[in-house]
Amino acid sequence: MHIVLLEPEIPQNAGNIARTCAVTNSVLHLIKPLGFSVEDKYLKRAGLDYWKLLDIRYYENFEDFCEKNPNAKIWMASTKARHIYTDVTYGENDYIMFGKESAGIPEEILMAHEANTIRIPMLEAARSLNLSNSVAIIIYEAMRQQGFPGMLMEGQLHHHKW
Repeated sequence: MHIVLLEPEIPQNAGNIARTCAVTNSVLHLIKPLGFSVEDKYLKRAGLDYWKLLDIRYYENFEDFCEKNPNAKIWMASTKARHIYTDVTYGENDYIMFGKESAGIPEEILMAHEANTIRIPMLEAARSLNLSNSVAIIIYEAMRQQGFPGMLMEGQLHHHKW
């Protein structure tokens, strides 16, 4: 799977999302401008030691992303979307795109891809979920639909004698 962040602004969110990408074996695509340096200490701290596990790709703008990923099936997460994220079927090479924290995905991009817009249900009075939480919710639904490919599916309790 692929996670796409369009102009992310908050380093802690990007770090948390990077960690989610690492544990789900998802590619992380970052579309500039970024609201932080990729050397940012908060970004590294939030991602901890997961950076070495990441496949991370950078783009100058949305057009650059589209040119370099011409056949991408992109799901666009937005509070303005019609479809609930659980009502669509995700493929193993699909892209899930999220907009910047302050404004989301621009409306002209959403309108051009309206059939592939998805939303997380929430109360009308609430503005939106935190970006990194939204990414985690949707990527795990996509992984669930695919049977959690390649993931560890059971834990091991260690019984200790006290």
